[in-house]
Amino acid sequence: MLLLILGLVLFLGTHSLRIVAEPWRVGMIERLGPQAWKGLYSAVALVGLILIVLGYGSARTAPIELWPTATGARHLASLLTLLSFILITAAYVPANRIRARLRHPMVLGVKLWAGAHLISNGTVADLVLFGSILVWAILNFRAARKRDRADGVTRVAAGLLSRDLIVVAAGTALWGLFAFHLHARWIGVSPMG
Repeated sequence: MLLLILGLVLFLGTHSLRIVAEPWRVGMIERLGPQAWKGLYSAVALVGLILIVLGYGSARTAPIELWPTATGARHLASLLTLLSFILITAAYVPANRIRARLRHPMVLGVKLWAGAHLISNGTVADLVLFGSILVWAILNFRAARKRDRADGVTRVAAGLLSRDLIVVAAGTALWGLFAFHLHARWIGVSPMG
């Protein structure tokens, strides 16, 4: 569990700098230069991610169950993760109305993904991992919306319907690939089985 917690501190810590230490972050970028900063940031986040994977995998070998998972919870989690894949995809497809309207679809997608995993998994390790990510996503979304208001950014529904269709189709395809094939291979659990 210690590796999981350390990994979360490193990974979520780097991803929280804009929330809790924006002046320090800006100063470091100015001091190191944008490329060196991105390299350092990426290296720390990658180490954190590796520790999360190792720590979560280790914690899963001796799970401590906090609540049982109902069958219906897995179906709900599948639906929520489908929506999360669509939202995350919207963050990367230019000129789509989903991103224009929501402003931060990636963070909303992460919230749904983490919440879905909490619904369908009830061990201590699940609570630590997905609960931490859910809290981070909530705080990150709130901070991003506060920055938008300070910068005068408004939500608009501008964008192309064709791009929205691409977002939905690509997000659904990625979800299907992950849910039906990669999740079992990479995580060791089939969410559809």
